[in-house]
Amino acid sequence: MFESVETLLTEHDALQEQLADPALHANPVLSKKVNRRYAELSRIVASYHQWQQQSEDLAAAEEMASEDASFAAEVPALQAAADATSETLRRLLIPRDELDARDVIMEIKMGEGGAESALFAADLLRMYLHYAESMKWKTEIIEQTGSDLGGIKDIQLAIKGSSSDPADGVWAHLKYEGGVHRVQRVPATESQGRIHTSAAGVLVFPEVDEPEEVEISQNDLKIDVYRSSGPGGQSVNTTDSAVRITHLPTGIVVAMQNEKSQLQNREAGMRVLRARVLARQQEEIDAAASVVRKSQIRTMDRSERIRTYNYPENRIADHRTGYKAYNLDQVMNGALGPVVESCILADEESRLAELGDSE
Repeated sequence: MFESVETLLTEHDALQEQLADPALHANPVLSKKVNRRYAELSRIVASYHQWQQQSEDLAAAEEMASEDASFAAEVPALQAAADATSETLRRLLIPRDELDARDVIMEIKMGEGGAESALFAADLLRMYLHYAESMKWKTEIIEQTGSDLGGIKDIQLAIKGSSSDPADGVWAHLKYEGGVHRVQRVPATESQGRIHTSAAGVLVFPEVDEPEEVEISQNDLKIDVYRSSGPGGQSVNTTDSAVRITHLPTGIVVAMQNEKSQLQNREAGMRVLRARVLARQQEEIDAAASVVRKSQIRTMDRSERIRTYNYPENRIADHRTGYKAYNLDQVMNGALGPVVESCILADEESRLAELGDSE
């Protein structure tokens, strides 16, 4: 059982030696990659050693059970512990998304529903900010376009983690958030108390570690500058500081105007563009890869309705996993963990089933 772990143990030892070499840390990109793989394998190694020890304890107890009743009494608990660790190890051995340790760039956009949709987009932003805070992640608003009544038309948000372990990565948790989020509630502007349904869209992209990681030729860019129309200080509407970048090969368009200078907006735009190009490249890789690498939970269809937030019933429901709970007030204050965990577990079950079918 778990014969494949031996190869991973050897790789773990080799990575440990590599991390001790000062030359590795002269290359930040390679160093980060090695650290992430080492952290991932460390979980597997620790779980495997724990399972080995528990299996040995169980075998010893079973051997002594016929001579000593106290050993027989320990067998059920030892068996349960070994089985639990075996299941944990089985899940750790599922091929992991190589982007899981990445930070992310998230976009939240108002959708159908007008002013109410913009208000809901602002509520989603607040939810993700509180969730990030609970996970001890850092957040940075890159670009934001507000609406009347304090809503949000469009916002781009960078979320950064602090762990090199892919299992704790921002992308590992937030990659399931992309899609249409539907809300059912009585809008603040509704005088008759009628429940309305509106929606907001969420896009999530893994952030590029280093600019050199995604090659973008200047010849493939069309860059337009224009005057900002939103917040930005005295330079707004007086200088061409806003920037629109079009990546010609993919047709991806990024516009930035939050910063006061054209250079700052261009740098912010390139940061978002690289993330979008990386996501496009990964989509193509996943589409061409075996079924084992495909996720049934994280869809690439950005028009799919993934979740409903029902305020009158205080209910949240994820339509992909079947998760349902009546603590929407807590979720909107950042208690998103159980919802995310339902997506992670459903994805693991899907991948385990696919691995079983391929054997």
